[in-house]
Amino acid sequence: MIVRISTEDQYRLPDDDAARLNELDNDAVAAVEAGDEDRFHEVFEEMIALVRRDGHRLEDNELEESDVILPPPDLSFTEAAHEFTGDGLIPD
Repeated sequence: MIVRISTEDQYRLPDDDAARLNELDNDAVAAVEAGDEDRFHEVFEEMIALVRRDGHRLEDNELEESDVILPPPDLSFTEAAHEFTGDGLIPD
């Protein structure tokens, strides 16, 4: 899975981590729907950290279509309400 972090880079994420990212995405949607800003930020930070830690950053000259585009790390809770809805960023 190719994941882009908006305003940053693209990463190739291993399949095992892609499943974990989907779980976190679902948790983020649940936090937004519950109005739990602290929980949302905790989960979203974990999503970003997972991609940065376990993903292989693509070189600038590698052009790949992103399977998932994560919002920028400084996403506000208000903005999250528009991004993390329904099936989230990663449809099941």
